[in-house]
Amino acid sequence: MDWVGRMNKAVDYIESNLAGSISYDKAAKIACCSSYHFQRMFSYIANIPLSEYIRRRRLTLAAAELKSNDEKIIDISFKYGYESPEAFSRAFKKMHGVTPAAVRDKGVNIMTHPKITFSISIEGDTEMNFRIEQCEAFELCGISTVIKGSMTPPKFIRQCYKNGKLNKLITDLGIERLPEDDPKTPGEVKNLVYALYDFKDETFSYMICYYMPKDGLPPGCERLSVPSHTWAVFTSPEDIGADPALHCKRARSSACEWFAASEYERAPGPELEKGFNYGNMNFRYEVWIPVVKR
Repeated sequence: MDWVGRMNKAVDYIESNLAGSISYDKAAKIACCSSYHFQRMFSYIANIPLSEYIRRRRLTLAAAELKSNDEKIIDISFKYGYESPEAFSRAFKKMHGVTPAAVRDKGVNIMTHPKITFSISIEGDTEMNFRIEQCEAFELCGISTVIKGSMTPPKFIRQCYKNGKLNKLITDLGIERLPEDDPKTPGEVKNLVYALYDFKDETFSYMICYYMPKDGLPPGCERLSVPSHTWAVFTSPEDIGADPALHCKRARSSACEWFAASEYERAPGPELEKGFNYGNMNFRYEVWIPVVKR
């Protein structure tokens, strides 16, 4: 069975146990990978953490049952893993916008999160740019936040631009800027590194950073030590303009396709995104993912 088929079998296992206990280890075994690799690949491709997917699916089924039968709310809450009706009601209202009791009123709409099915479409004329790199340990420094709830990496970057922290970081670390006379990108930064690390069920840390300067950690910066790793490096195409979000998406899409058929899987450790801005719409993006052989 191919990689996509194994991932879908793992999802089938999760779906069949939404009203019971779900073992991440068992799901990973079905997918023929480690638990860490399975959770990271799931969130990477589905764009949602595995724990959040399970929560939404359980609340979707709970809402459907509330609408279709007269079972007690407390029984449904316990069925889908909530220790108390109060906890169930809070989670239910957060997703559906109404209380569990209100669902049984006529005309009340509920949210639905459908079952995920994985598939990969590989275009034969699209070149996949990747390489394997072996790097010794190094250190990064920068400014970070925890990504959770409404906080996203683009939102954090915008905040740091607005409050001046990013400009100070660029100055303190001596990061090179494009020439001021470049008519399309005057004064923009040539290179930055973005680190994603400390992955948990529903959160991860995100740092806007650069390599540690020789004279040590600048004031107001945080340190991130990156151990020696083998890295799979995926590069965005050169002909898609200068939109960093599009470059990142294309590089990560290549990563998904490559992992589907490669002899490698993700290893624990930070993931890095590197932007290279050469001006005049000449932009390149790299995604660095730590890997080990299966």
